[in-house]
Amino acid sequence: MTPSSAEVVTATLDASARLHEQAKSSSAAATVAAAEAMIAALRAGGKILVCGNGGSASDAQHFAAELVGRFERERPALASIALTTDTSILTAIANDYAYGKVFARQVEGIGRPGDVLMGISTSGGSRNVLEAFAAARRIGVTTVALTGRDGGAVGASADLHINVPSTSTARAQEVHRTLMHAICELVERESYA
Repeated sequence: MTPSSAEVVTATLDASARLHEQAKSSSAAATVAAAEAMIAALRAGGKILVCGNGGSASDAQHFAAELVGRFERERPALASIALTTDTSILTAIANDYAYGKVFARQVEGIGRPGDVLMGISTSGGSRNVLEAFAAARRIGVTTVALTGRDGGAVGASADLHINVPSTSTARAQEVHRTLMHAICELVERESYA
């Protein structure tokens, strides 16, 4: 029997709530550590770089917008750049090198020692995020992975790893957004208390 529309909505909300509840114990400490790394970078005059693919690309843009604009309080802008937004850069790098280089080349160009790069990958296997992390390591940029599933190679290669252990891309993304909002709140509070 096909579930009703209301049952689908209820089941979706229930699944998301269960994963959020699980994240309270499995992801809280890593989320605080990521926020602390970002606070330290910003206080030292650094910036936050963010990247991801598909829905995670829009999450990267959302996160950067919360820092540059504002999250919940009036304060000066915080330095953050989503590496997913410049179509000329993305298409030139993909065409001239490979799609796997679209974030790494940007990290090489604008990343500086002491910056933080957050890579979002619900699969944990995004090659272009892995290459961006490798570029970040070479120049002294701290890496934060926000992953799904078991974290995969992306999680294993990061300095700090926030994992939402779900095989559902949609559910992992929902929790990712909540955790990113928690980071925004911590960064905003500590940067301009």
